[in-house]
Parts: sequence; C-alpha cells; structure tokens
Amino acid sequence: MSNRDEYIRKMQVKLDEWNREIDLLTVKAGGVATDVKKEYLQQIEALKVKQAAARQKIEELQQAGESAWEDLKSGIELAWTAMGEAINSARSRFK
Repeated sequence: MSNRDEYIRKMQVKLDEWNREIDLLTVKAGGVATDVKKEYLQQIEALKVKQAAARQKIEELQQAGESAWEDLKSGIELAWTAMGEAINSARSRFK
C-alpha cells in the first residue's frame, strides 16, 4: 500500500468517525428545548457542509496522480483541522 493509499484510508476512517459523531449530535438535538434546538440544528448543518468539503478533498486526492498528492495534502490538512475543530466545538456545546 502506498503512502497515498494509506493516507486516504486514514482520512476515510476519520470521516466515518465524524459521521457517527454528527449522528449522535443529531439525536441529542432532538431532545432539547425548542428554542435551543434551532441553534443545534444550524450547527449540525454547518458540520455537514464541512464534512462534504472534506469528502470532496478525499475524492480529489483519490483522483490525483501519485506525484500530485503531496501538493493536495496541505489543503486536506486544513479541511481536516477545520472539521475537527467544528466537531469539538459542537460536542462541547451539546453537553
């Protein structure tokens, strides 16, 4: 397995983890008061947008040639950092 393939696999595993986290947050949002629920659902929607962007970056990486993937890696790292921070922020707000 090449470094690129291993990197993609790790990113897909993390994306799957975030999918589960978003699902849990959605369930929690269903059990909160109506006035807070709107805010939670907006935050979940923002997470889904970031998640879609991260998924797009993985697709770009998969389509990139072996020599070009290193150039794409920095953009992916930025998307991943933003997604991780958004998940952590949502998790702390939903407690």
